[in-house]
Amino acid sequence: MESETITFSAGALSLTADRYGDSTDPPVVFLHGGGQTRHSWGRAAAVVAETGWCAITVDLRGHGESAWDPTGSYGLDDYAGDLVAVFDQLGHDPVVVGASLGGLTAIRAMGGLRPGSGRGLILVDIVPEMERTGTNRIGDFLRAHVETGFGSLEEAAEVVAAYAPRADRAIDPAGLRKNLRERNGRWYWHWDPAFLMPDPQGDPAKMFDPVMLTECMHRIDVPKLLVRGRMSDVVSEEGARRFLAQVPDVSYVDVADAAHMVAGDKNDVFRAAVTDFLAGLN
Repeated sequence: MESETITFSAGALSLTADRYGDSTDPPVVFLHGGGQTRHSWGRAAAVVAETGWCAITVDLRGHGESAWDPTGSYGLDDYAGDLVAVFDQLGHDPVVVGASLGGLTAIRAMGGLRPGSGRGLILVDIVPEMERTGTNRIGDFLRAHVETGFGSLEEAAEVVAAYAPRADRAIDPAGLRKNLRERNGRWYWHWDPAFLMPDPQGDPAKMFDPVMLTECMHRIDVPKLLVRGRMSDVVSEEGARRFLAQVPDVSYVDVADAAHMVAGDKNDVFRAAVTDFLAGLN
């Protein structure tokens, strides 16, 4: 299925998105994780559109083709405010699918800045209380090549494969082209390095405040689903169970042979979980 590139206004910033399916169908908004782009959803958005939904994959501020904030404003409320702006421009309450940073953005927007918004929420390997080991590993990976970049797409693919080694998943160098940009013969990640320091004047832990995020979850009164990668080092099994005990109206799918990047590791299982959830909303 072909997609159409569209834009949303978020204050002074412009957010780039791809729309799949009929714009008059009920919307599903996909939000990627930190350091990724809208292209990370791959086939999932097209499959969702084929089932009668309008799937919209958005580049978060500072990522992909969306604008970089000139003041370096990449706090959680900045991302959440952008999502609220998208809600307003859609004109219909969407289902939101959020992975990692995208999931935190949805939690804060739907349970903090705009309680009562949205038609449903799917969290992809993210809960309010994450494992520090996993989040630190992501941060280390993102920072490692910010300044030096890569000598080739093949080198970048080797680094990605070493970060998330899977015997059954090869990293296609050409597939990374959408996440990298070439400058002076080297390839660099296509996101603003400032997003790694969301609030230089404040407390970085505010981005990951489990108490605040859990309170937001309690204010999200729509159907909710957690899709966890069973091999994840960001959401442990204990962490998932603790979250489900705190917010008992959340459904749960545990995906075998998948780590934090659930949609990339087991896309067929992920797509099935999403389409089954959406079917239950009709």
